[in-house]
Amino acid sequence: MQPIHSLHDFFQRTGAEVRAYHLGRRVEPCSLETLAAFERGEQAWPAPWQGEARLGLVFRLGDMPEPVIWFLALPLDEQGQLDPAPRDAFLQRLIETLGRNVQRLDVASPDKAENLMQDNPLAFTPSLPFQAMLHARATRDRGASASQHLAPVEAYLSGQQALDWQFLGLQGMADYAVRLEVEKTAQILAERLPALPGEVLTSLCYCLEHVAIPDELAKALRQRGESEAARGDIEAFCACVRAASGADSRLAGDWYDALLADADACGPDLLAAIAGRGWDHLEDAARLPRFLARLAETPQVDFAAVVRDLALIPRLRLPVLMTLREAEPTSAIGRRLAEFTTPRQG
Repeated sequence: MQPIHSLHDFFQRTGAEVRAYHLGRRVEPCSLETLAAFERGEQAWPAPWQGEARLGLVFRLGDMPEPVIWFLALPLDEQGQLDPAPRDAFLQRLIETLGRNVQRLDVASPDKAENLMQDNPLAFTPSLPFQAMLHARATRDRGASASQHLAPVEAYLSGQQALDWQFLGLQGMADYAVRLEVEKTAQILAERLPALPGEVLTSLCYCLEHVAIPDELAKALRQRGESEAARGDIEAFCACVRAASGADSRLAGDWYDALLADADACGPDLLAAIAGRGWDHLEDAARLPRFLARLAETPQVDFAAVVRDLALIPRLRLPVLMTLREAEPTSAIGRRLAEFTTPRQG
C-alpha cells in the first residue's frame, strides 16, 4: 500500500466525498488542487491568516448520513509555505486511530472521525459568523436545502413580513448571503439597507463580507457606512467597510481611497477591517503605500504584526517589501521600521 503523505492523500485513499474551504480571511471554496500543491511545497498558501492556513474540510465517508467537518489550522513558515511537522503528526494520528487499511474505512458512526479533532493541536474553533457561512456554503454546494432560519430572514429583509428582528438567526443570514445572486435579492437588500436596525446590519455584514457584492449593494453599504461613521457607531461603520470588500475594486477601492485620505477616519478598527477583509484591494501601486503609511501613523496598531500578516499573502509579499524598502527614514513607515533595528538602552 502506498504511504499517506498528505491530507490530500488521505482523502483520495479513503474515497471520501470532500470539499475544502478557506477559513482564514473569508469563507470561500478552496480547490483540492490548491491543497495538494500547498502540501507538496509547490506554492504558498493563498489566503493566510495570523501565520496559519485555516481550512474547513467537509467530507462524507462510506455510509455517513451527514458530512463531518474538520476545522484545521496548519502552521506556515515565514514564506507562507507549510510547516510539515504538525501536519505529519496529525496524519500519523489518523493512521493509528483509523487503522492502516483506510481504503476500506466506512465509518458507520461519524463519532470516530469527529473524535480525531479532540485534543488535536491543529484543530480550532472558528467564530460564529465563519461557522454559519461555512455551513451555508457547504449546504448549498452539495445541493441540500437551506436551514429553517432562512425563510424568516427573507421575509424580514424583503419587507414582506413585520417580524421581530431579534428572532432572526445568524444561520439564516448566512444562508441569505450565499444566495445573494438570486434574482433581485441584492437590489431589494440595497433598498432596505438604510432602514435596518444597527444590530441586524452588523450581523448581516459579518456574513456579506464573505461573498461577492453587486454594485448597487456596494453603493448602499458605503452610504450606510458613512451614516454610521457620522453617528459615531464605529462597529457598524467598519462592518459596512468589511462587507463592501467583496465589491468590484472600482467601487470598494474608491471608498478605501477616500477613507485613507481622511486622517480622522483611519482608526485602528478601520485599518484592521481593510487589512483583514479588503486585502485584495491593496494590490494597487498607490493605495498600498498610503495604507501602510496610515498604519504606521496609528500607535494603537501593532504595525509589525499587520505587515507580517499582509506579507504572507503571495500577491502582496513583494509590493509590501518594496514599500518598506523604499520608505524614507523620516517617514512614518521609516520611523516604525527604525524601532525594530534600534537597540534598547539599559
